Amino acid sequence: MSAATFRTAVVRIPNGPDSIEIIDVPVAEPGPGQIRVAIAAATVNPTDLGVAAGFFHSIGLVQQPEHTGLGWEFAGVVDAAGPGVDRAVGTRVAGLVAGFDRDYGTYAEQIVVSAADVAPVPDGLDLLAATTVPLNGLAAAHVVDLLGDAPAGADRLLVTGAAGAVGANVTVLAQERGWQVTGLARAGDEEFVRSLGADFTAHAEPEWDAVVDPAQLNDQALKLVRDGGAYVGLRPGLEPPTERGISVTSVVTASDRTRLADLLTRAAAGDLPTRVHAVVPLDQAAEAHRATAEGGLRGRYIICP
Repeated sequence: MSAATFRTAVVRIPNGPDSIEIIDVPVAEPGPGQIRVAIAAATVNPTDLGVAAGFFHSIGLVQQPEHTGLGWEFAGVVDAAGPGVDRAVGTRVAGLVAGFDRDYGTYAEQIVVSAADVAPVPDGLDLLAATTVPLNGLAAAHVVDLLGDAPAGADRLLVTGAAGAVGANVTVLAQERGWQVTGLARAGDEEFVRSLGADFTAHAEPEWDAVVDPAQLNDQALKLVRDGGAYVGLRPGLEPPTERGISVTSVVTASDRTRLADLLTRAAAGDLPTRVHAVVPLDQAAEAHRATAEGGLRGRYIICP
């Protein structure tokens, strides 16, 4: 009898969506402290576009000799547990596979991960919505950690791309730390941004106390920060150079089971946005990349193996 296999999406020689391949690989049994998850949903994020295009290869973050996997966040159901794991088979979970240099990602029918890196999905949250939380929610939470509590008298925060997945989460979470948030987005997004409790602008002027830059405006966003203010980006190592005494940092997103559990609970309660643009099968991953690259989406493409 031939060994059982599952399907996953990889890139060998990155060259955009056309370089995405669906391959069969052997099913692996979870080891100590690990679980195997039957993936129900995985998101397409801008980071995945960068991997498929070779951007992260070019700056040395991907050095896989054969291929590298696609996909960072997932939601699904535990179908096997290794020794020392108390997570029951059948439990609904969501998680994050961080890092670039790896054989397989979450664009797959299943994945083996550390049980410590997943959190249970609350009953009130479906798995499609849950899969939008790990990367975007944790990135936003880490951004807000970098910002810290709003200083008295210097609490004006501009969030670029506030209608996007990370930007919307930052907009909500930063308000809880005392920031007076204004979202920068397209005019058509005003109602959504204001629904998050923020002010709105489609054309920002300078002199903000802090700017968070999910839209990756980089130098343009830095010019909006007042002297001695703060800039937080989303691409470590690619931040604009500091000037005028501005603090320049970038978030590094990592797994955090405790925080993820809280984010999922809040998403289930409707406190955090979980927007899905479209759902496609694994075979249409390349098409989902092309559509995401065109921009303007208000929600994620979800791959359902």
